[in-house]
Amino acid sequence: MVVAVSGMDSLGERAAKMKEALQKSQTITDSVVSILGSFDSRLSVLETAMRPTQIRTHAIRKAHENIDKTLKAAEVILTQFDASRQAEAKILKGPHEDLESYLEAIDQLRSNIHFFSGNKGFKSSDAVLNNANSLLAKAISKLEDEFKQLLASYSKPVEPDRLFECLPESLRPSSESPGNLSSGRNHHHEHQNGASETGGFKHLTLIPPRILPLLHDLAQQMVQAGNQQQLLRIYRDTRSSVMDESLRKLGVEKLSKEDVQKMQWEVLEAKIGNWIHFMRIAVKVLFVGERRVCDQIFEGFDTLLDQCFAECTASSVSMLLSFGDAIARSKRSPEKLFVLLDMYEIMRELHSEIEAVFGGKACNEIRESTFGLTKRLAQTAQETFGDFEEAVEKDATKTAVLDGTVHPLTSYVINYVKFLFDYQSTLKQLFQEFESSGETSSQLATITMRIMQALQTNLDGKSKQYRDPALTHLFLMNNIHYMVRSVRRSEAKDLLGDDWVQRHRRVVQQHANQYKRNAWSKILQCLSTQGLTSSSVGGGSAVSGEGGSGSGASRGLIKDRFKTFNIQFEELHQKQSQWTVPDTELRESLRLAVAEVLLPAYRSFIKRFGPLVESGKNPQKFIRYTAEDLERMLGEFFEGKTLNEPRR
Repeated sequence: MVVAVSGMDSLGERAAKMKEALQKSQTITDSVVSILGSFDSRLSVLETAMRPTQIRTHAIRKAHENIDKTLKAAEVILTQFDASRQAEAKILKGPHEDLESYLEAIDQLRSNIHFFSGNKGFKSSDAVLNNANSLLAKAISKLEDEFKQLLASYSKPVEPDRLFECLPESLRPSSESPGNLSSGRNHHHEHQNGASETGGFKHLTLIPPRILPLLHDLAQQMVQAGNQQQLLRIYRDTRSSVMDESLRKLGVEKLSKEDVQKMQWEVLEAKIGNWIHFMRIAVKVLFVGERRVCDQIFEGFDTLLDQCFAECTASSVSMLLSFGDAIARSKRSPEKLFVLLDMYEIMRELHSEIEAVFGGKACNEIRESTFGLTKRLAQTAQETFGDFEEAVEKDATKTAVLDGTVHPLTSYVINYVKFLFDYQSTLKQLFQEFESSGETSSQLATITMRIMQALQTNLDGKSKQYRDPALTHLFLMNNIHYMVRSVRRSEAKDLLGDDWVQRHRRVVQQHANQYKRNAWSKILQCLSTQGLTSSSVGGGSAVSGEGGSGSGASRGLIKDRFKTFNIQFEELHQKQSQWTVPDTELRESLRLAVAEVLLPAYRSFIKRFGPLVESGKNPQKFIRYTAEDLERMLGEFFEGKTLNEPRR
């Protein structure tokens, strides 16, 4: 109890102390509030007093900021004026000494114009702009002159030797005949005159590589100035004449249809061969080189690039195509077919390159003119086929083949057909120009068969010129055998087929048989027993009796038979030794066929009736020849001897 009372007293004391402390804290708080209230009042008075000063300070700071901005703007303007003066000084010097600095000056001048155009508030800006624009116009005018002078100084006609150096070895002209192709020469350097190798053809450097970037920069400035037309005109006038002159130096001529018509065939044929060579050089070397020049000078300006290239090559292309067009439109003749095919072949070969080099809308006309020539050449070649077939059938040349040998027309037509097969792939392409069926091989076979039939028809007509039927058949045998042999030894056999060959071999045999029948049937009758009787004629004696050598025939009649045989054989020998069978195998075969009929009959006749003559007077007068003599003389048949040529 005492302890509890003591604890209560202690708590009371603590509570009293806490109360006292709180009262002191309140008193302090009240004092602080009073002091702070006094400060607030003083600060309010101070702020009121300082406001005018603050306003003046803000105004001064703004003024300083405006001064700084003005100074900076003035500095920019002064910098532009300074740059403009420097640019003007460089421009007045001209581009020739330091082109790079000149181009930088033009860029700076354009920057100045852009700056003052955006700062029209500057009171002198109009005057500055007028001066800058006038200076820029003068600068661009000088650039035009520099572009023209630089392009012209490096634009020289290309000498033929430099063009030839860019060709593969196999296509270079031989030193003996500069206008003709050779199988290749090894004495040329691999790299010469700035040419770099690409797939057999070397790149031709028309303008030095170090000059092209300068020309590109000049062109770029002219385009930015809106002077595309002047640029196009300068480039076209300069490069076009160089292209033309390069082709003229090479040997290209612009010829009309009338010019072509007046030429001798040998001259024209040589010119066509050269033209084929020139086309390849122009497209694969010269025009490709010019395209690379355009690509680098006008990089970034595709439309202008194509237009410049089209206009600078148009005249050269026209010069080249004029000759091809003149040939395609000139009077057709059989000998022109193969050169037409050669020309068509080179145009087809260059087709993809022409499409690639002359790409773009601006080159449409050039592409169409080249592809149009290809089509015309194909059309003329096809029409020449028809003309040839008709000409063969109707050939009315009076060239006499007196010895019955192969007619010139036959050898001409067969050689013609053989040449056709050298052009099989070209002919297939040609037929595809007009046919969509794709059966080009059968077309060639059909044409070949028609030509062969036309030839046979003509030969049948020519064979009727001979009065001797035997020579008629010998002539036809020779000519058709020549056709068959030529076909068998060429690719024509695969196209015409074994059936054609076998059918015509039978025709050859038929004519050989007809020759024998017509030439030898009469003389063989002299060796037959038909007409010989046992009766005595004209007082001549007869040998009779069973088993007698004359079998009762009249000696006089037997003598007549021998006499007739001798006359006829000598006539045949004289005549047919002048005839010709040019093929050795056929000639021997024909002699053997005659000997197989004649000699057994003669031996039999001699054996049976010879004793009757030999027992009389002058037997050698009637029995002039032994069988061996006849065989030897048959060996002289079909040799094409002249009348005054001695016997072997």
